[in-house]
Amino acid sequence: MKPRYSFSSRHNRKTEKIRKQKPNFPKQLEQVIDIADIVLEVLDARFISETRNREVENAIKDKSKKLIRVLNKSDLVKKIPQYKLTKLIPYAIVSAKTKNSIGRLRDKIKEFSSKVNTDDKVTVGVIGYPNSGKSSVINALLGKSKASTSHQSGHTKGLQKLKLSEHIMLLDSPGVIPQEEYSTTDSSKMAQHAKLGAKSYEKVKDPEIVLGDLIKVLGDVFEKHYKIKAGKNSEILIEELGKKKNFVKQKGLVDEDRTARFILKEWQTGKIKI
Repeated sequence: MKPRYSFSSRHNRKTEKIRKQKPNFPKQLEQVIDIADIVLEVLDARFISETRNREVENAIKDKSKKLIRVLNKSDLVKKIPQYKLTKLIPYAIVSAKTKNSIGRLRDKIKEFSSKVNTDDKVTVGVIGYPNSGKSSVINALLGKSKASTSHQSGHTKGLQKLKLSEHIMLLDSPGVIPQEEYSTTDSSKMAQHAKLGAKSYEKVKDPEIVLGDLIKVLGDVFEKHYKIKAGKNSEILIEELGKKKNFVKQKGLVDEDRTARFILKEWQTGKIKI
């Protein structure tokens, strides 16, 4: 077998080089794929297609790296259609919050690691859309809180190296929005960011507009949760909920910004289920 550099020297040199660079998430992601023997792509089980990064998946395939898709937040969905799963093999459906099927994912990682042709430690890179729960999945796998987590997107700023076993290391990475989907001006794209939790409710520029686009798609979900008949009209939902919560300004007018952010917060923190 052709000798390879030791894991510690090879891995530490690469991660140290990344840390010294000005943050460039796409570049970091590329280097994570280079370092990793296996890649876990963490997806939101509610929005599988929307949280997949085809460009990154193609890069993983081109480099002949093994890919396991991890469908996280399964506690927020009733059932995932089989036709969606067929296209994702190999995959694992888990909930980092409830720890459901985390043991199966751990076994799958060990199974794939045993097939990696190396005398060195196996590196498992963990990638995904911002706020897909990458760090939470890692902590669930480890059985302890080692990777820093937050409901806010962009919380993971750099690479985190964590030991899963004597032979397997996990590498957490910042979440990345595909370049073609990123925007700070397009309301529909910003609504998509908010919907997937990639843009924090606190940082959304125009929460009423973002919520309006979100409700066009998920109006029935919000109606059921708040028990307010608003259809796909975000103005009615904001007005009625603002009154219920007493989110009012002077002269009794509903504070639309506060109410819209409250709704986005409940959505992003998993209080509103599909």
